[in-house]
Amino acid sequence: MIEALRGLGYSTSTALADLIDNSVAAGASQVDVSFTWAGAASRVIIADNGSGMTADQLEKAMRLGDRSPLEPRLPGDLGRFGLGLKTASFSQCRRLTVVSCRQGTTACLRWDLDEIAAAGGRDWELLEGPAPGSEDLLTLLASTGHGTLVAWEVLDRLLTPGFREQDLLDLIDRVERHLAMVFHLYMEGPRARLRITLNGSRVRPWDPFMTDHRDTWSSPEERIASSSGPVTVQAHVLPHKDRLDARTYEDAAGPDGWTAQQGFYVYRQERLLLGGSWLGLGRGRSWTKEEAHRLARIRVEIGNASDAAWKIDIRKSTARLPVEVRSKLTALAEDTRNRARRVFAWRGKNLAGRVTGQPVVQAWAAIHNSDGVRYRIDEQHPAVAAVLQQANELVPLVRAMLRVVEETMPVQRIWLDTAEAKDTPRTGFTAGPPAELHQVLDVMYRNLVRRRGLTSSEARQRLLLAEPFDAYPDVVAALPDLPPSEI
Repeated sequence: MIEALRGLGYSTSTALADLIDNSVAAGASQVDVSFTWAGAASRVIIADNGSGMTADQLEKAMRLGDRSPLEPRLPGDLGRFGLGLKTASFSQCRRLTVVSCRQGTTACLRWDLDEIAAAGGRDWELLEGPAPGSEDLLTLLASTGHGTLVAWEVLDRLLTPGFREQDLLDLIDRVERHLAMVFHLYMEGPRARLRITLNGSRVRPWDPFMTDHRDTWSSPEERIASSSGPVTVQAHVLPHKDRLDARTYEDAAGPDGWTAQQGFYVYRQERLLLGGSWLGLGRGRSWTKEEAHRLARIRVEIGNASDAAWKIDIRKSTARLPVEVRSKLTALAEDTRNRARRVFAWRGKNLAGRVTGQPVVQAWAAIHNSDGVRYRIDEQHPAVAAVLQQANELVPLVRAMLRVVEETMPVQRIWLDTAEAKDTPRTGFTAGPPAELHQVLDVMYRNLVRRRGLTSSEARQRLLLAEPFDAYPDVVAALPDLPPSEI
């Protein structure tokens, strides 16, 4: 049975998060995780400054399934199945030692799967004290007088063949990113109540929603009633890459990257259970994670009594939507995905003028019909309209040229380049020298004044309502007034 429980699917990161849940439940404000490289003798230690356990409490905690998942839990208790300490640990090691100190009294118990196997599996013998050679575990909590220490030794699931010290360092990086995400609400802000260190370095919280950034869009917080308690939801669309510096953009990608981190983030008591999933939602077919929606992230907070309704698993890393909230969350997700798609496609550009607030005339229009989507050049754009008005007998030739451009637009190439580069191609003079923008803008400006009869002020206003010039209000404002003699 124990060997079977080892295959529940924990990663090192999710296993450590499960143990930190116990520390939180014990009122710990400090959790120190340390990885020690010593070849086959390597070990992992998790120590907290929580309330600790008496000898009787420790013996109960070391039992498999010591509590029913149906029992009510206290508000601060992040557990559910009474298995986390054991199954999470056994998924990584064959020897689990727990030392706990409460009111100055220390107790130590351990499971050793090799000794159980050596006895033929007939007895489940819970051993007292650390294994020979690991006596130092008893002294690590001596200075605090309270708290709990968990030691993983004989790391057969972690130290696989070929595993080197550099692999351990890479693993530590992955663990840090995971813990920074899972417990970020506990660690961030002036009221932070948990500090986690990893080999002596503090784990910095990672906010998936970039709530402090001015270009992040957030919906109003909404509470949805359900039979297992209220569900709090709030949607976020993160800023486009062009709105972020390189360091911020890299940090905001999250543990698994921009595309993988899109979707719902399900929390229970501010502890993240699932980060980055569309939870099987979709119209007819479940949504997949696509580049166009990678800026969409939705926070969902459920209650402590909602585990069964949301089908939270032992690892606290998967969830299923209850039917009664599916329709509302689908509608919210559709709106968020559409908003994220627009931000991604337009590189975070506001489709209303920055100065005027009025709709901007776009050079391209998307036409949706039964055959699909086609892209057409908008003849109302000032640059296009100016040519057509002055073309006279060349108008049919100009329109023929525009149709050729429309029908030969390299949609497939753009799609491939976007998928491979994981970003939309550069447009709107962002990739060209400033002189090109000034040259084109000057031609447009003089045409509006000289041939259309607009005043200099009216011409500048018209340019601010046409892409891509709306993105450069300072350049447009700097255009000099043309004297009456040039009109």
